[in-house]
Amino acid sequence: VQLQASGGGLVQAGGSLRLACAASGFSFSTSYMSWVRQVPGKEIEWVSGINEVLGTIRYADSVRGRFTISKDNAKNTLYLQMNNLKPEDTAVYYCATSRSGADRGPGTQVTVSS
Repeated sequence: VQLQASGGGLVQAGGSLRLACAASGFSFSTSYMSWVRQVPGKEIEWVSGINEVLGTIRYADSVRGRFTISKDNAKNTLYLQMNNLKPEDTAVYYCATSRSGADRGPGTQVTVSS
């Protein structure tokens, strides 16, 4: 399994970012995929997950209504559209094939200024 997140950056509160995750080495189209995030010194926080086989999409309460997860199976790419960003969304974001994020690849830094 290889996962590489990208698209992070510095944005003002209320702004938007779109993260992407390039995936390879496994059956992307049938796999559960998630986004997790981590602030230094804190535990990994699950953000969102998608399972197209079961037809489910889930979000953490903290991001529901602001973030949208999606997949492009033709490109083996997972996305996270993040709107109305808040300073508390500042973290390193990772994609993973598990809710725990144990198999996450390199992340991308998102910094939201107030």
